[in-house]
Amino acid sequence: MDDSRFGTRNRKGGFEPNERPSYPPVIVWPPRPVGFARWLLGYPGYILGWHLPVFLVALASWRWLTPPMTTMRTLAAGWIALILLRNLAITIVWFGAAHWWLYRRRHQGTRFKFNARWPSTNSELFRFRNQVADNVFWALVSGVPIWTAWEVAGWWLFANHHIPWVSWSAHPVWFVALFLLVPIIRDVHFYAVHRLIHWPPLYRAVHSLHHTNTNVSPWSGLAMHPGEHLAYFSCIAVHWLIPSHPLHALFNGFHAGLMPMPGHAGFAKIEVTDHLAVDTNGYAHYLHHKYFEVNYADGVIPLDRWFGSFHDGSPEAHQRMLRRRRAASMVATNAD
Repeated sequence: MDDSRFGTRNRKGGFEPNERPSYPPVIVWPPRPVGFARWLLGYPGYILGWHLPVFLVALASWRWLTPPMTTMRTLAAGWIALILLRNLAITIVWFGAAHWWLYRRRHQGTRFKFNARWPSTNSELFRFRNQVADNVFWALVSGVPIWTAWEVAGWWLFANHHIPWVSWSAHPVWFVALFLLVPIIRDVHFYAVHRLIHWPPLYRAVHSLHHTNTNVSPWSGLAMHPGEHLAYFSCIAVHWLIPSHPLHALFNGFHAGLMPMPGHAGFAKIEVTDHLAVDTNGYAHYLHHKYFEVNYADGVIPLDRWFGSFHDGSPEAHQRMLRRRRAASMVATNAD
């Protein structure tokens, strides 16, 4: 596939898409009902995009890979180990398949790749001096166990009826609506956590580990400090507060666990065949890893636009970012 039809190359050989990151026609005035319907139901769109396969993974896990509620009324090593092994296996397959296709097999070379370089294999910034090995270590040794701990706590609370539990038969409209709201809930939660861990003391102690990945690849998505994993996966606890079904919480957990892959793939598109490519929607988050203080969230609600941290890759957005940096530097200098 010819990526020059979709973007250009910068002076370092990285791909820059012609289509800038933007927000969908959800919170807009005047309302755009036709545009909203196309975004919600069309392809690629809100439902028929990355959210759908993640939901199907959650649904299959609920049906075949989750113990009965009666079993989970009591905390026991057996069923907890099953949840952990399930999450480990799905994570390895999901992230590993993307890494193999794009970085081991290099099916599409550097076509659509934001950074023309490949992940570092000899850098003191990374454990084992290898970026991918470091990323896999943090994702599997810290990320999946902490994700599982949040999930297990939720199962125990649901099983013992310590938190509200809504059913399809009693509340069908809310039951369906909450599935559509999960990615939005996740986006708001992620923005709040992300801004918090960019506070300098927390950034140095926690979030800087994730940002060693300036040239991201799939496994970078879950490569975080344990403290960040603890805050990141706390989105599951939202369903302890609002009336939910356990499947909603499971979908939220898988959304947090799996959605970092396309956002950190390092490519604007993943070529499935010579004539079919899937958008990753990863350019906005790539810019976050490149510039650090932009695009803290990249979902439905225009949080970054409201708070002045949105960057769409255009020269105008870049100038706005530089002005914010100069203003922040002046404030810091005057404070000293």
